[in-house]
Amino acid sequence: MLDLAPGRSDSQAPRPSSTVPCPPRALGGRTATHDPAVVDAAPVVAAICAVPQLLPQIHKIRASRGARGVSWSWAALTCIDNAAWMAYFDVSGDRTALLPACSVCVFAGVLAAMLAHYERPARRAVALVTVWVGLVLATYPLFGRVGLGTLLTAAFAVQVAPSIWSAYRTSDPSAISSGTWLLILAELACWAFYGAARSDPRLLALGITGVAASLSILGRAAMTWRSP
Repeated sequence: MLDLAPGRSDSQAPRPSSTVPCPPRALGGRTATHDPAVVDAAPVVAAICAVPQLLPQIHKIRASRGARGVSWSWAALTCIDNAAWMAYFDVSGDRTALLPACSVCVFAGVLAAMLAHYERPARRAVALVTVWVGLVLATYPLFGRVGLGTLLTAAFAVQVAPSIWSAYRTSDPSAISSGTWLLILAELACWAFYGAARSDPRLLALGITGVAASLSILGRAAMTWRSP
């Protein structure tokens, strides 16, 4: 999936060793506070979920020898976006986020190659991915690190849309891995919690979008389980 952390200032970057408490916020007339240790653990848990999240899908594709319900565009865009995140984190000096971004980039690339082997990507999908690569490459020289981070924050919706489309368009989504989407769900739920705790609307939006997309895919996969 995935998309690991949105664009943010260096002062907002998640640090597992941080001990700064989260500011209280009013929710329904009540003041809400979060344990700083729990808040600081959220990005760590998200990273743990991100590193292996595509392995179940790769295994499922190999076992089923098909790509039914799994989008090549999703895998290709995931690879591209995480390669861009690697560049963003490197420029930002955030080395702790490089490992999850690198692992997702590599595994997404492997998955995209496997999907292309079983089903040739449509020309429209290839064109979309090509345009997106050009947009990502042009953003940093024109708008800098902040512009790239903002683009990548919004990129998750672009990235996951083909996956939802493929899952619901096919009559047999049996190649979809629930394990992969459960890990994506857990990762993005962590970012939604972290964004809410840190009052970061970009992180919160990313997390909510990811949770909604994951639940949508898992719901489609569940239809396969219930079918006779």
